[in-house]
Amino acid sequence: MKEIKNFKAEKYKRKGFPFLKKSAYKEIEQGIYAYNKKNAVIYVTSLSFAQEPEYEEGEYADDISQYPLEDILENYSCYVSDLYHELNVTGSEVCYLEFASPDIEDIKNLRTIIGKHVYNRNVEENGEIYVELVVE
Repeated sequence: MKEIKNFKAEKYKRKGFPFLKKSAYKEIEQGIYAYNKKNAVIYVTSLSFAQEPEYEEGEYADDISQYPLEDILENYSCYVSDLYHELNVTGSEVCYLEFASPDIEDIKNLRTIIGKHVYNRNVEENGEIYVELVVE
């Protein structure tokens, strides 16, 4: 993953359902939003990025690779809450995802990858090969 940027989704800008007088999302700080879900606060952020086929990632946005995404989710204790299907289409090299966590610190930590290069690499240690998430 490269060219990782903040993405301000349209749903953060607009008002909530017609019967609501304010947006369902409240901006907590730049790029981080909160909303209530079943009496719990969930924090979200959206990012855009380009995949790198040379690192065995998908070529287009309609095929977002499992890795390094799954390692990012595990490392930063968050989950994907919106896949933005309308934006992640064949032919587009820019991918969009919304990440969520009930802990705002997880989202703040995740946002530290903005502007960085994130990928997996194989590392050999004591004759064993394992995969390492690299953020640089």
